[in-house]
Formats: sequence, structure tokens, C-alpha cells
Amino acid sequence: MKFLHLSDLHIGKSVNGFSMLEEQVNAFRQVYDYIDAERPDAVLIAGDVYDRSVPGVEAVRVFDDFLTELVNKDVVILIVSGNHDSPERMNYASRLLTEKKLYICGAFDGQPQKVTLTDEYGEVDFWLLPFIKPLSVRGMFGEREAESYTDAVSAALGGAGIDYNRRNVLVSHQFYTKTGIEPIRSESESNPVGGLDAVDAGVIERFDYAALGHLHGSQTLGSEHIRYAGSPVKYSFSECRQKKSVTLIELKAKGGVSVTDLPLAPIHDMREIKGELLALTSKEIVESADKDDYLRVILTDEGEIIDAFGKIRSVYPNVMALQIENSHTSIDRSEIIADSEGISALSPYELFSEFFLRVNGSTLSESQIEIVRTLLETENSL
Repeated sequence: MKFLHLSDLHIGKSVNGFSMLEEQVNAFRQVYDYIDAERPDAVLIAGDVYDRSVPGVEAVRVFDDFLTELVNKDVVILIVSGNHDSPERMNYASRLLTEKKLYICGAFDGQPQKVTLTDEYGEVDFWLLPFIKPLSVRGMFGEREAESYTDAVSAALGGAGIDYNRRNVLVSHQFYTKTGIEPIRSESESNPVGGLDAVDAGVIERFDYAALGHLHGSQTLGSEHIRYAGSPVKYSFSECRQKKSVTLIELKAKGGVSVTDLPLAPIHDMREIKGELLALTSKEIVESADKDDYLRVILTDEGEIIDAFGKIRSVYPNVMALQIENSHTSIDRSEIIADSEGISALSPYELFSEFFLRVNGSTLSESQIEIVRTLLETENSL
């Protein structure tokens, strides 16, 4: 049995003010092509379908188009809600949609939803477990209280009557971890302090394949059969070196699993460039890559640059963030605060410029510089 594993679509997400809808639709088109080429039996989507619990109209339309195309390709579609999704909204009309071989498990009702498919080796049980919290499942398991996320998932699976002698596939959106393995995390993910939402991956080891969602980088937890698919699109600069993909799984007889990463190419990549303004805007550098990529630009010029953001964006239209990194910005503020002479070495204008840069990630524009200087001159004249 073949199936595609996706997760963390985050439809409707914006990054630094740039809508990612076009990139998401582009990724979905490539998924359609892989379905045509590989002919999978099912498509698994492991949560965070939307970026917000109340998605915008355009995000809903894009997801509707995506599902319609998948249904037309005659594949079984298995979806669970993630921590960004509204379980109740995801559950809407789910019973009617099963007639189209579309199974959506949004709200958890005490045990994972079971969907059984058949191939030449026999039956495969797919278990759909949406994102759950200990508090939200208390009282569902009798006297067994869920004090931690591991407790909650363990109780949910333990009460499902899973026969591990059969072939079983889990679709789940949680932060699964394993001792000795450091997960690759991204800035665009939800990161509770201290990893309080972590679930011990030992509770899902016996599944023939665990299709996980939550982490945005494609990765395994020590073995091929426990895997995060990762997001199909880059959603932060911490992901700029990641290779996005959709995961193709081939499940054979009991114990036989093969995994293939199918690459997803963006319309515009996300990357970082660093150097002086004159060099970065030179023809040689501009033409060395796609100037329309989503960029974080780090300027290393020592001198003051008037309207640095405007000058960079006139060459690179999709600049998402601008930073200044030079001998002035590298001053240790803790030392300055402790040293009155260090504070006096910076003018009020320099202090405000530094503060503005740290807060906004960009330098003052020419008009803003004029306003600040006028205000400082007015204050000095009082």
C-alpha cells in the first residue's frame, strides 16, 4: 500500500507581511503531479491545516480546492486537526464527507478514529489522533488521569483496542520526542517553555508507521517508521536551509516499510544574504540567484545609510527583513549600562537609532531621520 504523508500546511499563513497562499497552491500542484505519477492509495495530512483557528476566506477557498482535486483523483484522504486548527470547524460535515473517502478527525471524542483499508497483503488500520491536551481529555479515561501530554496520548491509544499483530498506521499531531535525539525546531512553530507539550515517542513505537505533524523540518525520531513530514513551504528564516518535501510511504507485509522524500520546489526560495550595500546591489551578486526570493538582508556597512530598506528593496522586491551588523550594533549593551562613560559615548540620536533597529529590524528612513533630529533639536532648545 502506498500513501503520501503531509503535515503543517498552515494555509493562510503570512511571513513578515507576505502572504504564502501562492507558494502553498504551488506546493499543492506538485502534490497532484506526484499522485498522478505514484498512484498512492491514500493521502495523510497530520494536522495544522490552517494557520489560524478562524481562517480567512481565501485560506478556506484554497483548502477547498485542494480537497476537491484530491477527491477527483480517487484517493482516500485522512486528516487530523493540529494545535493551530479549530477542532469543531474541522469536524464540520465530516460524516457526510466519508462517502467521498474523505475522513477528517477534528475533535477528540475519547479514542482515535479508525479507518481500515485493504491491499494485496490484507488490511491496514489507520488511526486518526488529533491534537490533544491533558486538560481537554480528563474524565475520558475513567480513573486514569492524564497529568502530562505523554499520559494523554498513552491513554488515548491504550483504550483504542489496537491489535499490533495487524498492520497499523498512526496519523497524529503532537510534539513527539525521543531521549538522545535533538529535534530540529523552527521559529514558526509553537514552542512552549520547557517542552511541557512533549510526548515520549515510546508510546508509538509499535506502529508500522507513525505519520507525524508539528515540526516544520522533515525528520525521523531514530527510525524510519516514526517521521515528521515537515511543512511544504518555508515559514521562517530558521527553515531557509531545509529542503521541503512530501513523504511517500510504501507499506508491504508486516514489518516492511520503505520511505521516499519527494522534493517540493518553491516559486521563490527563502534565503539570507550578507555584506555591504554596494556589494549586495552589484550586478554580479544580484544575478547570481533569483532576486525575487524572500530575503533576510544583513548589511555590514560601518557608515550611516539613508533609507537602507528602500535601496535594498528597489533591487530585491521581496525583502522580508533587514538587519545591520557592524561594530556599532555589536556593542554589548550590558557593558554600556554598567559604564556611564559608555553611555555618554553615544549621542541621543545614536541611541534612538540603535533602539529603532533592534525593535523594527530596519534602519530609519530619510523622513524618519528628519523627524527624530527635529524632535531632538526641539528638546535641546527648551
